[in-house]
Amino acid sequence: MTEKTLSSEFNKSRSAFVFIEFQAEWLAEDGLLFQRLVQDKDAFLSAVSQAALLLTAARRNACTIAHAGLDLRDDPTYRLFGGGQNVLGLRAAIPRAGTWTGPGAAFVPPFIPMQGEFIVHGRSGASVLKNSTLDAFLRNNRIDTLFLTGFATHVCVESTLRDAHDSGINVFVVKDACAAFTRAQDEHFHQHILHHFGAGIDVATLLKMLEA
Repeated sequence: MTEKTLSSEFNKSRSAFVFIEFQAEWLAEDGLLFQRLVQDKDAFLSAVSQAALLLTAARRNACTIAHAGLDLRDDPTYRLFGGGQNVLGLRAAIPRAGTWTGPGAAFVPPFIPMQGEFIVHGRSGASVLKNSTLDAFLRNNRIDTLFLTGFATHVCVESTLRDAHDSGINVFVVKDACAAFTRAQDEHFHQHILHHFGAGIDVATLLKMLEA
């Protein structure tokens, strides 16, 4: 879809901007995930800056904004993931790392939710739609188009993209407002994965659309 076509079809009332995991685990200088996983830190920090620009514009234009974090502070023993025992993938890795149950689960400025912005709860998987309140929120507000930002591109953003696509939702990944651990991971996603399930867009294009 071209920029011109998207601009003509953009319906603010049917669209939502989803900010995935803009929390201290990723964004704080001493954040565990930022320190342990992010290798290309300049690219990662650039994505944070671009996402902040988009959030400011979305707020100024009264767009629908959803903050999709992961917060297990009420589940310190990771019962949601079976305590990390006899499981694979993130269900094992998250309890092993000890993330999302302390200060790292807090949203950080300027991504702290404001009044009227939706905070996703109940998420149980890499996709922010999995068992969460976001699915009902989208359906009940007749939202059929998502703009995804956040972390990490090849994990939670990709999982959400696939999940939303299979649910009949149109998805745009905001390319310069997402980041993986390395540039190579980002490039692989954009070259080989994204077009199967959605489309890419950049912050500059979205800002033009919002301010038109």
